[in-house]
Amino acid sequence: MIRKVLLTSIAASLCCAPALAQGIVRHTNPPPAIILGGVTIPPGAEILMLSGQLASPIDPAKTEGIEAYGDTKTQTISTFKKIEAALAKQGYAMSDVVKLTVFVVGDPKLGGKMDFAGFNAGYREFFGTAANPNLVARSTVQVAALAGPQFLIEIEATAAKVK
Repeated sequence: MIRKVLLTSIAASLCCAPALAQGIVRHTNPPPAIILGGVTIPPGAEILMLSGQLASPIDPAKTEGIEAYGDTKTQTISTFKKIEAALAKQGYAMSDVVKLTVFVVGDPKLGGKMDFAGFNAGYREFFGTAANPNLVARSTVQVAALAGPQFLIEIEATAAKVK
């Protein structure tokens, strides 16, 4: 009888106990891929979704035209710096980013084609580095325009961490 009560008690505690915290799983792609195939976020993880961010002007006194914000790489770096600051305000880091959605306008200097190489060069300064070895799941699309004619890139970020 004691054995039966003990087994019943153990079974009840196992079925009703909270699940052990699992980590975020990053599903890698084979090299030389610089993005993930996907990400699994376990139940109970905290998720932060940032609205799309745009670049800041190179010189705050000059805000007219693409030149005031720079090429795609320059705008990418500026935008990631804004994302980094927004994450920090919420207690997150770039290493917590799991997904990016990237909107790129065609560069007039490239005949209206998006500067995918320029974007990737800026991306590589924040992801897959010694300081942040994590990669992210990512979608990158070319769009006709953004909120202003001076912008070549807008980036939405989703971050997650297990508490």
